[in-house]
Amino acid sequence: MCKMFRMSSTVPPIRFINTALRDGHQSLAATRMSTPQMLSVAPLLDQAGFAGLETWGGATIDACLRFLGENPFERMRSVKQAAPKTPHLMLLRGQNIVQYTSFPDDVVQAFVRCSALAGCDIFRIFDALNDPANLRTAIQAVIASGKHARGEICYTTSPVHTVDHFVHFGCDLAEMGCHSLAIKDMSGILVPGVASTLVRALREKTGLDVGIHSHDTAGMALPSYLAGIDAGAYAVETSISPFANGTAQPDTLRMLAALEGHPRCPDHFDLELLAEIRTKLEVVYEELKMFTSPNNERTDPDILSLQIPGGMLSNFRNQLKELNMADKDQEVMKEIPRVREALGWIPWSLPPPKSSAPKPC
Repeated sequence: MCKMFRMSSTVPPIRFINTALRDGHQSLAATRMSTPQMLSVAPLLDQAGFAGLETWGGATIDACLRFLGENPFERMRSVKQAAPKTPHLMLLRGQNIVQYTSFPDDVVQAFVRCSALAGCDIFRIFDALNDPANLRTAIQAVIASGKHARGEICYTTSPVHTVDHFVHFGCDLAEMGCHSLAIKDMSGILVPGVASTLVRALREKTGLDVGIHSHDTAGMALPSYLAGIDAGAYAVETSISPFANGTAQPDTLRMLAALEGHPRCPDHFDLELLAEIRTKLEVVYEELKMFTSPNNERTDPDILSLQIPGGMLSNFRNQLKELNMADKDQEVMKEIPRVREALGWIPWSLPPPKSSAPKPC
């Protein structure tokens, strides 16, 4: 376990990182937002005062190539040009990069260099198994590129996943050189008491800023954000309706309302600008309605036991629809906890989206 650090007693206003252009549409619309749709709202997001915009990584690269016929690196460059003031984030799967198999070190290093040159400023680096061996090369490559390495701790619950387990892993990430940490709650199962304890312990043991990324699938994200903010989290990740809430991140306006009167409530957001962004995103959401589902928008307490990530749910439901098996939704989901236990209580992350007829570039 790494040594104890003394933390500052002064804590600044909480920072919001916006996810509408990556996890928002991945979790609610099967990752189908196109680059032109992103460009319609990116300049406004750049003006809003977010601490970062998550615009790349995760399943967006796969969706660009497989479904949209787009060059994902051109997307990164175009969106960065449209929103140059705000740092851009991507989700990087460690040694898997943005795919579902491990790659050689030189491929990981080359991908990170290209991503940094295309406009990525902050790399959210995770491994679904929380295995340091699958993260070291990516972290070192980000540092070598002069960019910010944010180590992600994949959160889950099981007989073997304890607060001490996660704190020990956070210390591993700090020792590998990460500039900051975040709790990556893919399924939205982090409860307020654990959020407070884990944020406080990670800050004390590593001396690093600790953020929280969660999904509001079970209705836990917003109260857990509040608990984490009280414990000293430096940032939480929010989206903007209609690409918010449900299987995505809490809505920014909703988060601001929950923080009203709180000493860490940010006071720089223009509510009229946020409303304008929402109006533009509502147009995009309507354009993507064939990929959305009311099931993704509702609060589902069953997720607390199923532990299915938000992005997995929206893609999975869309796949069932394509196979004319939408009626099997609940039947299949009940198998998931049994499979997870058989595999050794692994944290769930996002599976590859499927298509019977990939669209060529």
